[in-house]
Amino acid sequence: MELYSTNGKVENVNLKQAVFQGLPADNGLYMPTTIPKLDKEFIENIEKYDFQTIAYEITKTLIQGEIPDEDIAEIIKDAIDFDAPLIPVTDKMFCLELFHGPSLAFKDFGARFMSRLMSYYLQKEDKEINILVATSGDTGSAVAQGFLDAKGIKVTILYPSGKVSLNQEKQLTTLGKNITALEIDGVFDDCQALVKQAFLDKELNEKLNLSSANSINIARLIPQSFYYAYAYSRLKKTNKKTVFCVPSGNFGNICGGMIAREMGLPFDHFVVATNANDIVPSYLKTGLFEPQPSVATVSNAMDVGNPSNFSRFLALHGNDYALAKSKVTGKSYNDEITLYAVKKVYDKTGYIMCPHTAVAFLGLSDYMKESGFDGNGVFLSTAHPSKFADIIEDVIGEEIELPKRLKDIVNKEKVSIPMSKDFGEFKDWLLKNG
Repeated sequence: MELYSTNGKVENVNLKQAVFQGLPADNGLYMPTTIPKLDKEFIENIEKYDFQTIAYEITKTLIQGEIPDEDIAEIIKDAIDFDAPLIPVTDKMFCLELFHGPSLAFKDFGARFMSRLMSYYLQKEDKEINILVATSGDTGSAVAQGFLDAKGIKVTILYPSGKVSLNQEKQLTTLGKNITALEIDGVFDDCQALVKQAFLDKELNEKLNLSSANSINIARLIPQSFYYAYAYSRLKKTNKKTVFCVPSGNFGNICGGMIAREMGLPFDHFVVATNANDIVPSYLKTGLFEPQPSVATVSNAMDVGNPSNFSRFLALHGNDYALAKSKVTGKSYNDEITLYAVKKVYDKTGYIMCPHTAVAFLGLSDYMKESGFDGNGVFLSTAHPSKFADIIEDVIGEEIELPKRLKDIVNKEKVSIPMSKDFGEFKDWLLKNG
């Protein structure tokens, strides 16, 4: 598997190099030079396969022999050991629940796959790495769970103080061991900027073996293609077209779906749904990409004013605005409409959505109405609603039962290190503690 930087100023690398570097030296993002097609017979019979088999076939096809097939199978077996159920909410709309992993968020897929992939490479060498990850909510808890107790790996998680839910914060700050949480006085974009600057700092990279677990790392993107294919496999028998609506912040999740599409899966269309941070929906309307300071919303994991994966989004459409506009529709919603959707769907169907899921529900509903689409609509649920119980319970007037894995951490003591958004302070801390 050969990968290039979207900025095109450094040499191509293999998968191992891309995984451990995280970010190319030219500040681009790694992408496969070619995206191979899945076997046609496999696609035609995809409904016959289980989730792990589909994940194995995608991985094997995409990485083109860089890892032996039997090792791929072991990585998949260990990493993807939970389901992604497809729940009918209306007669034409299905919710793809991606929150059945250990941290109750979709990012468990990427974090667990990545940690197993890194461990596969590290067990062949005697060295230690330092993972840096910025989070607006669920990335940090998924990475923390995915890498907890991983031999030879230290994890530092940066999160914006006061801008993640209480349950999310507990998941970030109560594990200890090889996991350290830095509570940054700023917004998510400040956390992301600190991580990116660290990867580009010569002194840090000479003294520390740095890598990333954000969606900027290609190892996070590969498994995010799995559940799109799995959802399609369960709808294929209807002989109807399929459209996916993805609640989007950094735009890594939808890029996973687009990789699956490029591998030959016949998805009809994508809808990207954002909160008030509508940078990409605005781009799809105007052709202008204009990053803005992020604003806080109830769907906090999508509070991103400069989406990190936008260059991948473009690359997957040949850097062609017209092509992107024809294949993707953008929608955005404010908090009032989002919470109204949570209550409306609950009152009508009894189904409980987190704020991010509600944004996706709205985007899919509006797209189907406006376009007249009459096939299968799938909207992605990226987090269990209990992670936002303080918001959702006020809206629906009911108490949400906490899953056991979340109950176990609620009463644990938070342990975090307060820090400003000054890079000098962050760099000094890394040099002393890395």
